[in-house]
Amino acid sequence: MVSLSGKVALVTGANVGIGKETAVALARAGARTLIACRDATKGAAAVDEIKRRSGNEQVELVSADFASFARTRAFGDEVRARVDRLHVLVNNAGLMLTSRALTEDGHETMFQTNHLGYFLTTHLLLPLLRAAGSARVVNVASAAHRGQRLELDDLDSERSFSPLGTYGRSKLCNVYFTYELAERLRGEPVTVNCLHPGVVGTDFGQKERGIFRALVRLAHPFMMTPEAGAATQIHLATSPEVEGVTGQYFDKKRAVKSSRASYDVEVRRALWRESERLTRIARYGEP
Repeated sequence: MVSLSGKVALVTGANVGIGKETAVALARAGARTLIACRDATKGAAAVDEIKRRSGNEQVELVSADFASFARTRAFGDEVRARVDRLHVLVNNAGLMLTSRALTEDGHETMFQTNHLGYFLTTHLLLPLLRAAGSARVVNVASAAHRGQRLELDDLDSERSFSPLGTYGRSKLCNVYFTYELAERLRGEPVTVNCLHPGVVGTDFGQKERGIFRALVRLAHPFMMTPEAGAATQIHLATSPEVEGVTGQYFDKKRAVKSSRASYDVEVRRALWRESERLTRIARYGEP
């Protein structure tokens, strides 16, 4: 792997699964690695493990809860206080729920965590990415976006909630966000790509109850390991092969076509405007 010595990387949702494996790889490559986690105890344990496995002591925990705009903004403030540049941002934190729940900000939890969390986090850290001189944003999407369409007047799934459908639409939002941000940053030294990690055997979905948890557990032996599942996002974060590549969707380390719906530019731009309004960003790139 290419050396990341002297560089700074941040991975959200890095206390478990593919997020933790990504953080291990970045730290092993020599990067000062920040991990964003909601649970301080689990986050501290992950820091210790990442240090041990990577041999790199430059691993730090930053508290974050992407289901809260206030805590996401506090997270951005903390990161900006610690570092003056950021070479790699991996937006990995996400969740799937089996019942509709609202955040403290009044939004459906998967939509806010999985999409608005990416959107606001990247906005808050964009000055650091620009300051790096050459930086990469990697958004963990999913093949679950395929077959989904976005209803802009029902982003919080008031009329259309279902676990897989609402999750899939949040992942479609990740693809839209990637394409629009890449377009807006075209000509700047910040690339933006997204990916499908594969069907990975982590604790994702296993905290839910009933038939959904049972199905996840039955499928678990046939899923990829977290190490294998992290391969594509590690590739996008580090490989010289994708230097300068932006605005693409990857699967198994290759750029592939995302769903037909994901190329709807009007919906993509409308989602961007609505995301700006919901996160109260007056103008993207300006805190």
